[in-house]
Amino acid sequence: MNLTTKMIVVLTVLTMVAGGLLSYWDGITSPRIEAYRLEQLKQAIAEVLPDHESYDEVKADGMILYIGKNSNDPEPVGLAFEAIGNGFQGKISIMVGISLDFKKINAIKILEQLETPGLGTKIVEDPSNKEDRFWFPNQFKNLITEPQIDVVKNIKPGKPNEIQAITGATISSVAMATILNDGIQKAKSIYQLKVQ
Repeated sequence: MNLTTKMIVVLTVLTMVAGGLLSYWDGITSPRIEAYRLEQLKQAIAEVLPDHESYDEVKADGMILYIGKNSNDPEPVGLAFEAIGNGFQGKISIMVGISLDFKKINAIKILEQLETPGLGTKIVEDPSNKEDRFWFPNQFKNLITEPQIDVVKNIKPGKPNEIQAITGATISSVAMATILNDGIQKAKSIYQLKVQ
């Protein structure tokens, strides 16, 4: 066997062993990762929906609506859904709690984001703001959604449907509003067709 053949055989064996180990490790970690994601999703739903005991799921058009309910009331208390879109660096995923008429956001929770560290990541938490580290996501509590969510720069919001942009991360701020506006319209049409 010449040197080239030996190298090919050794590299092939090493590749097969490494591939087998990676496949084995993926089999161990994948269920744990999925269980963690499911737990995070349930926690986010609990945070954005008004007081509820349970929720029903309505799936349509690639979206799931989580309709919050209480056992002593046949009427839903609100609903939640995941809004997904592009930010400055990548995908942003937001759990949104909203009123049944889709006119007011109860709360939001960022599930996933890849924004610029120290700037765009302030959509989740702003360590530089000592008074309220969560000032940006807190702006969405009880925010009016009609005619749409708008973003203002360098001034305090003057209307009930406006949020203040993050200084230095206007693109991330506008992306949040766009994702929410699009998600709300999609969730509203699904709710009207499938639930009402």
